[in-house]
Amino acid sequence: MPETCLKTGLSEMRVSSPAQSPALPRQIRPPFGLRISSFGLQVLLALSLCSSPQALAENWPCWRGPRLDGTSREKGVPIHWGETSNVLWRAELPGEGHASPIVWGDRVFTVSALPDTGDRLLLCLDRRTGKLLWRQTVLTAPLERKHALNSFASSTPATDGELVYVAFLDRDRMFAAAYDFGGARRWAVHPGAFASVHGFCSSPILHGDKVILNGDHDGDSYLVALSRADGRVLWKTPRDNHTRSYCVPLIRKMAGRQQMVLSGDKCVASFNPDTGARFWVIDGPTEQFVASPVYSERSGLLLITGGFPDHHILAIRPDGAGNVTRTHIAWRTTRGAAYVPSPIVEGDYFLVVADSGIAHCFAVRTGELAWTERLGSEHASLISAEGRVYFLNDKGVMNVVQPGPRFVRVTENSLGEKCFASPAISHSQFYIRGERNLFCIGAEK
Repeated sequence: MPETCLKTGLSEMRVSSPAQSPALPRQIRPPFGLRISSFGLQVLLALSLCSSPQALAENWPCWRGPRLDGTSREKGVPIHWGETSNVLWRAELPGEGHASPIVWGDRVFTVSALPDTGDRLLLCLDRRTGKLLWRQTVLTAPLERKHALNSFASSTPATDGELVYVAFLDRDRMFAAAYDFGGARRWAVHPGAFASVHGFCSSPILHGDKVILNGDHDGDSYLVALSRADGRVLWKTPRDNHTRSYCVPLIRKMAGRQQMVLSGDKCVASFNPDTGARFWVIDGPTEQFVASPVYSERSGLLLITGGFPDHHILAIRPDGAGNVTRTHIAWRTTRGAAYVPSPIVEGDYFLVVADSGIAHCFAVRTGELAWTERLGSEHASLISAEGRVYFLNDKGVMNVVQPGPRFVRVTENSLGEKCFASPAISHSQFYIRGERNLFCIGAEK
């Protein structure tokens, strides 16, 4: 029988079904004459476990985490660490890659590439120890042309706790595949053509029964939804402008409806993630995008940053229909925009760091600039926990900042290794991919 999933608010705690559990007496007679069935006892035991930090851990299942926006609801996330302090483990990874780690339960997954052989790998590690549990060669193909700051394994995997979904470039086609937690391949497909002078970086995200991928490229570009079960195409929406982008869509309920927003293809557009139909579009404000959008629940504003050749930040009201270029931009600025690093919303503030390393903090509702600070060249995306925002620069230095009307640096930590991948948070720990190693950072027991 399948496992029974008890939702604990922050995460899902899996408890074996009665058929899988050790034999229990049908009834247990505790003091005071209270009678509890074996199933009831299991529920009580499960709920008692929920009080522990382990039970309240939040999985980090895909690019930018459980809400696709870099935010974590974990408590007790570390603030201080160094090359040796609070490093619970480090694991040397084979090959190269800029893909982020993802975490589900006691498993950590990421991908890598072996330039000498053209192998693209899926790696599974033990979250508690960093031990490599298995590796699978997903694809062997010639190395594609790419930007100097890109890698041959930049697409972050996604998981639903049963399968792990990955995407790479196979010559002139996108390649997607699914593996189970034991490393067995379940399916592999080529969803469509793909060509880009800067390489490949399309991270899969999950919605319902779908795996959704951005196929913006220098050709007949598209968005595509694949079946999680077998990889078949459920819907495929053509894009208008046939221009490369490297953004991961944001799926969120906004303005009373579920929307999937993507900046790219010379526009910002909202789609129905169930059907692929477009709700609204804003022309521009530039040609190419990399950073993912974010959404402010408090203000009801969607925020994007990009791109190339022009740099813009837009705050958008997401309740429109059709072309809303002239009507639904709440505020805009060209100051402080980022091309690669994705921004974050924390409370009443929108924080972004330009690739050059200059961070800006804006008031979400008005766009008023609160502060600016140089933090070092950065390509990793921002993440937040417990009201703090974490900026990881390319040298492996993490600046921990308290958002507010003035710049407040809580601390500055260095791992002593270059970092280009965006970090993950789960089980009150950081998982940071460096140039050679994957680090687990946490409070030492």
